[in-house]
Amino acid sequence: KGKCPEDGWDESTIELFLHELAIMDSNNFLGNCGVGEREGRVASGLVARRHYRLIHGIGRSGDISAVQPKAAGSSLLNKLTNSVVLDIIKLAGVQTVTNCFVVPMATGMSLTLCFLTLRHKRPKAKYIIWPRIDQKSCFKSMITAGFEPVVIENVLEGDELRTDIEAVEAKIKALGAENILCVHSTTSCFAPRVPDRLEELAVICANYDIPHIVNNAYGVQSSKCMHLIKQGARVGRIDAFVQSLDKNFMVPVGGAIIAGFDASFIQEISKMYPGRASASPSLDVLITLLSLGASGYKQLLKERKEMFSYLSSGLKKLADTHNERLLDTPHNPISLAMSLKNLDENNDVAVTQLGSMLFTRQVSGARVVPCGTVQTVNNYTFKGFMSHSNDYPCAYLNAASAIGIKKQDVDVFLKRLDKCLKTCRKEGNKEKSVNEICDSNTGTEQL
Repeated sequence: KGKCPEDGWDESTIELFLHELAIMDSNNFLGNCGVGEREGRVASGLVARRHYRLIHGIGRSGDISAVQPKAAGSSLLNKLTNSVVLDIIKLAGVQTVTNCFVVPMATGMSLTLCFLTLRHKRPKAKYIIWPRIDQKSCFKSMITAGFEPVVIENVLEGDELRTDIEAVEAKIKALGAENILCVHSTTSCFAPRVPDRLEELAVICANYDIPHIVNNAYGVQSSKCMHLIKQGARVGRIDAFVQSLDKNFMVPVGGAIIAGFDASFIQEISKMYPGRASASPSLDVLITLLSLGASGYKQLLKERKEMFSYLSSGLKKLADTHNERLLDTPHNPISLAMSLKNLDENNDVAVTQLGSMLFTRQVSGARVVPCGTVQTVNNYTFKGFMSHSNDYPCAYLNAASAIGIKKQDVDVFLKRLDKCLKTCRKEGNKEKSVNEICDSNTGTEQL
């Protein structure tokens, strides 16, 4: 049926299935005589076994989705993977999606592929409207495609950084709709930035006949992010949304899914990919989804949501203990932020020291964001880089409840963060006391 099985398969069944696919590829035929330049020859048996002898990759030179006659098994693997992934995207909340394909590139390059496809539809366009998110790869995806990003600063509403819809529309009017390639929006992001107002952006794109590409990097695991995409497509225009394989399906880095509501446009994007491609990302995600089954993946989504609440309450208690606060970001369903205002006031380097301390104590993924960092990316200078704003009111720390996180991860993180904060405060107080003594001595000498 081309759908993800409800119950996961055991490993021996999956391996049997993959071996059956592999013997359909010509390089594994007993009497094969290959005289071309690409015949699926592999020097190392270890490498061959690592790939289950599916060596030919996917697609043909003109289309990544095309069937390769001498690699019937690999071609079938590709078709099945795209079909199963489409089923999972529907299961995750976007039931109206019509087409998708796995591409062996991470999210940034996959976004670039979307922009390059749009270039042929809008040859006069040179700008991309981009509500600011301080993440280098999505910014570079526009530069690499040869377009000029038009950065729209976010609006501070309470603690949240939200899309400035009025500024987006004003910029479209100023530049002229025909000169704009697309609006490039974001769902999953680090708090205190929250997902873009996709419905409003989609309506603007429909009104001005401008394409809309959504960076949904790790949004498949969030019912809120997927709901925003579904609603945006319902009330306005969303041409494609791109998501990472590793962040949403717990597979090695190197693949993404490009999906959309117009099957022909998604097919155009797949035809834009030059040459055939590695089958590894498709193989990894197919094995994973066959082993989990639809019920297993749904259970992971449920657990992630429960862990978000657990992390949120634990981080709030810890913040209160240290006279800080958990920033109020109800529109962000994955990432949380805790202020570091007191730490920043006591010692201007203590914030960055906290990040180093956490890393050396084997806490990965937590981001410590100081105030006022300036960073230049491809000749564009971002003030307050990493905070998604020129002047966010305070320094803060990020933590996320992503798919696969366990209660033990949260407990250990909170325990280590508590110890690090106590250490930073002690060192900050010592330095403050030394400075006060120095100031006192200076005053005595002057008298």
